Amino acid sequence: MNFRRTRAVARKEFLHIIRDARSLILALLLPLVMLLLFGYALSLDVDQIPTIVYDRDHTPQSRDLIREFSGSRYFQVTAVANSYDDIDRDIDRSRTLLAIVVPENYSKDLLAGREAQVQLIIDGSDSNTASIAVGYTEALVQSYALQLRSEAQVQKGGGKLNNAVEPRIRVWYNNDLVSRNYIVPGLIAVILMIIASLLTSLTIAREWETGTMEQLLSTPVRPTELVLGKLSAYFTLGITDMVICLVIGVFVFDVPMKGSVLLLLFSSCLFLFGALSWGILMSASTRSQLVAYQLGTLTSFLPAFLLSGFIYSIHSMPVIIQAVTYIVPARYFVTVLKFIFLKGVGVEVLWAELTFLFLYAAIVFLFASRKLRQKIA
Repeated sequence: MNFRRTRAVARKEFLHIIRDARSLILALLLPLVMLLLFGYALSLDVDQIPTIVYDRDHTPQSRDLIREFSGSRYFQVTAVANSYDDIDRDIDRSRTLLAIVVPENYSKDLLAGREAQVQLIIDGSDSNTASIAVGYTEALVQSYALQLRSEAQVQKGGGKLNNAVEPRIRVWYNNDLVSRNYIVPGLIAVILMIIASLLTSLTIAREWETGTMEQLLSTPVRPTELVLGKLSAYFTLGITDMVICLVIGVFVFDVPMKGSVLLLLFSSCLFLFGALSWGILMSASTRSQLVAYQLGTLTSFLPAFLLSGFIYSIHSMPVIIQAVTYIVPARYFVTVLKFIFLKGVGVEVLWAELTFLFLYAAIVFLFASRKLRQKIA
């Protein structure tokens, strides 16, 4: 391999990127727009659940129960219903997610020491949010019931009623359970994969469509040198995007950075090199920019978004889909990003993920060079 020929191809690709102002602006602004959009708009935190109350008892005991919901940060009482029709209307129009119905005999049953029932109506169209809301509601009602039983025990002359088991929960690595702290690091992998699929998947196909590939074939440039030259230009652009994502994530969204920045950059280089090589491979496999773009999106961006654990938990997927995720490089890179950002671990923990990224990058690069050699032949 000749370094001068590789540098000449890289210079040619750099000039093409600089002259194509729209692609350059897209490549530099896309990370900023996606980070701001996902960081501010996308949140998996379930709190301030819109709640409507239908109090059919109208007693101090029923108002105490409603006050428990109003005072919780997880619920926001937005309306008071006078009938079930009001509940149906608000749920149908997505104004509320949860309805609390206190029956007429609630206070009588409570004061008589009998089991007092409360009806909870939940909109299940969003099953994930509804299940979380059910968990919050059950926890609040159980805590309130324990408080009432304890007060009743004290009034009867007994001691204070305590839980048989008192859980003391300690959350590691993401103390406040803020979804942004793991969405933003995972988003870096998706952004880098998008840059790779959008730009490098078109580079070889564009050469064939514009007729410049014939000029390259007449030069002594070898396939490996051609691939490395083209990769170096987009690699520089990808690292720039990586730095932009890192700065915005840490200084704008206050995502904790507990690990090594050098390890983060090293793993990003491995992942980016493999992603760019995959884009070159898709571009070398076809002479059409449209087909290359579609192949790149289908085989890189969508798996990175859906099968990497970026948003959707891999453990909750079907077994067959979980098996497929093992060949998705973004899965390993998302793990590396979250562990470095939130846990601050090093190579001693992430060696398996880094080894896979290295092998993936090397294998895909060899396949891309071989495919381009076949095209040239």
